[in-house]
Amino acid sequence: MAPPHRYLGVDIGLSGLIKWIRYPRTNSEAAGLAVVTSVADRIEGAFAHQLLKDCLVLLDSPLSSRDIETLWLAGTFREFDLERLGIDGRVWLRRIADICTDRIRHDVPSFTPVVAAPVPGEALKEAVRAEIRSVGPALEQATAHHTYSAVAGVVPALEQAVERDPDLGYRLLLRALKGFFVPISEARHQRYLALGDEFGLGEDVVDDGDFNVWTDLTD
Repeated sequence: MAPPHRYLGVDIGLSGLIKWIRYPRTNSEAAGLAVVTSVADRIEGAFAHQLLKDCLVLLDSPLSSRDIETLWLAGTFREFDLERLGIDGRVWLRRIADICTDRIRHDVPSFTPVVAAPVPGEALKEAVRAEIRSVGPALEQATAHHTYSAVAGVVPALEQAVERDPDLGYRLLLRALKGFFVPISEARHQRYLALGDEFGLGEDVVDDGDFNVWTDLTD
């Protein structure tokens, strides 16, 4: 029996896929789709459920293809570069969603994908907004001005994602910080763990070993 879809021992959904598709470096759409298929099949197909949910949430949102590409590029540090490969962001999410749907139907043939309404309320949404505002200047500097992996517009794209689903927006914020190895303080690190608890995320989702924590930094 597969575990609940939010408690899989590692990062989940789209943020998890963004982490794993970087290693080893994936240089073609076909190779990327092979990674998606492998991820969707993990733990008896349990990963497919959360990954599909995240994709459907963004596909049902006002985020543009460019916004989606920006979030993806920030998390992957351009290691799987949708822009270079000429893959539209919304088309890419639809392909991921189709793979996940097929995997779930392997076990439940009658399965019909539906967009799940985000559960967290305004308080959690505002908490994520506050963290984006706080770390935003450092994240913008790291992403938009990087020497060879620059990505512009990450902070506004994250703000839009949070408005649609603060849980997903929060995980994408963490993935962007990890992707560009943005230094954070120990106090911020502890806040991220506490906020993860509020979302019902395991500590292994929030801190999977990819943070760049500096003990001498202050917020």
